[in-house]
Amino acid sequence: MDDELYYKFSRFCKLHYRKNVQRICIDGGFTCPNRDGRCGVGGCIFCGERGSGDYLDRRLSVREQVGRRLDGYCGRKRFIAYFQSFTSTYAPVGRLKELYDEALCSELIVALAVATRPDCIDEPIAELLESYKSRCDVWVELGLQTSDDRTARFVNRGCESAVFLRAAEILAAHGIPFVVHLMIGLPGEGMEQLAETVRFVNAVKPWGIKLHSVYVMGGTVLEALYREGKYSPPTLEEYVRGAAYVISHIPPETVIHRLTGDCPPDLLIAPDWSADKRRVLAELDAYMRENGLRQGSEYEA
Repeated sequence: MDDELYYKFSRFCKLHYRKNVQRICIDGGFTCPNRDGRCGVGGCIFCGERGSGDYLDRRLSVREQVGRRLDGYCGRKRFIAYFQSFTSTYAPVGRLKELYDEALCSELIVALAVATRPDCIDEPIAELLESYKSRCDVWVELGLQTSDDRTARFVNRGCESAVFLRAAEILAAHGIPFVVHLMIGLPGEGMEQLAETVRFVNAVKPWGIKLHSVYVMGGTVLEALYREGKYSPPTLEEYVRGAAYVISHIPPETVIHRLTGDCPPDLLIAPDWSADKRRVLAELDAYMRENGLRQGSEYEA
């Protein structure tokens, strides 16, 4: 990692692809089993009506969304087809194949990344994803957020952590790397719960990690709790301390895909600092250097 404090996704791309690589964020028109009644309704208390892709236009087909980014492009950059919004494996396998095929419509696409829930991974889906490995890189992003099932029930995650372990096992058996989403600042959680989540995640050896703080988005259950004085988002100092703990306690080869979250500016209620990515990363860098921390420096196999 040379002078870098952690193994950034951008560094992985430069080493692996030898080119600049950017994500094309895609809305595949999916919903979520935690919204349609299969395992719950309303979704997670921090999730908006459009999922994590609030800025995406689902009126466009997948091919149109990708085509708009690639139209006329002839440079050296390459792209990742990233199914971001809601649960992007929540459909019959035949339909999933149609959507993924649409996304892989150009040789400029070097990877297929699929964000989903652990309870929406099974053998047929893993087999489908594995079938694309001859065409491009493939990885899956799994929303865990926390390993504490008490917190998971409070935020209405809709599945227990044991389900995540099973999904990780299935993906590993099919040779599909996976990225784990973790959140810092969930209601009722502190450093003790975060440390337990890190130990839990390290045990399954994910390829990558995505971190972000809990932010309060307009129109969510979490906003109501915030307005009622029943929830306070983490301060910048608390987030930096938590993120530094995660980074220093995971293996040095784990790829860190993200360290901040993206809330549409017109929907962000709190905290204000979460909208300033550069500040967050600068504060994290300074904290880690001041405390002699770097990725894996506190990791115990």
